[in-house]
Amino acid sequence: MASKGKRRFNAPVGRPGNMMRQLEELQKQMSEAQAALEEETVTASVGGGAVTLVMSGAQEVKSITIKPEAVDPEDVELLQDLLVLAFREARDKAAKLTEERMGPLAGGLEMPGLF
Repeated sequence: MASKGKRRFNAPVGRPGNMMRQLEELQKQMSEAQAALEEETVTASVGGGAVTLVMSGAQEVKSITIKPEAVDPEDVELLQDLLVLAFREARDKAAKLTEERMGPLAGGLEMPGLF
């Protein structure tokens, strides 16, 4: 147990200005990476190409393309299922892209749910 008044972790002492500059640089890099993610896209195609969904790295749906043969008034549930599958696949790809782009900025910090 640490005695009163002693530090309990190995953080650098002194130079808080350096730490602030590092944090500001990290914040700038993260903002730039987030802006880049908004421009990057991932594509999910399901049902043999019957439904294609394009999503930004920020998980914003950009477009959905549905082939005419996927539209069957007698089987609307199939189209609904294809849309859900396409969305999930695109979301998973976008999440992976986010992790690839933002993960290195975390510098090994273990913060569950951050990215």
